[in-house]
Amino acid sequence: MAVNHATQDYLLPCGRDVEQVWNRLDEIDAGRADAHELDCPHCQATRESLRVLRGLTRELAEDDAEPSPDLTSRIMSAVRAEVRRRDLVPLTSPEPGEVWVSDQAVAAVLRFAADSVNGVRARRCRVLRTADMTDAHTVDVELSVAIAHDFDSGSLDVVRERVTAAAGARVGLRLARLDLVVEDIYDA
Repeated sequence: MAVNHATQDYLLPCGRDVEQVWNRLDEIDAGRADAHELDCPHCQATRESLRVLRGLTRELAEDDAEPSPDLTSRIMSAVRAEVRRRDLVPLTSPEPGEVWVSDQAVAAVLRFAADSVNGVRARRCRVLRTADMTDAHTVDVELSVAIAHDFDSGSLDVVRERVTAAAGARVGLRLARLDLVVEDIYDA
């Protein structure tokens, strides 16, 4: 059973393909592993992750609970918001060398912070390195949100505070600018 064509040619540090590890999972569970599969920490870790994924997928497939009415729209909003990894943002590090994080990972943290405010659902989040390159650890952010129809507009200040705090405390970036765009209203 193939996981996904997108994982094809995704090599682990040991040289094995994730797809190959997935395809051999049942054989290994049946005790027919080769020497590499028994000893390789990369293959072992990947197998454990794939077993968890397989178990959770089975659990979801067997679950007959009805999804919430807005599930599809929320999933599609997230998909449209972040299609693939794009630019990298530098982070400060006490160790020698450079540390970079994808703008997609930063956006996920910032959307989560906005979602923590009652009556707010984060949508798109664009993270851009500032034009002023004197401070490489500063970014501009444009965050689109949907708000509940009875949302108190003063709570946008809370969204701003939480997103700014998350950028600094969870990621290690300073926001040069945070633009909040209310693009939709929903019934709570």
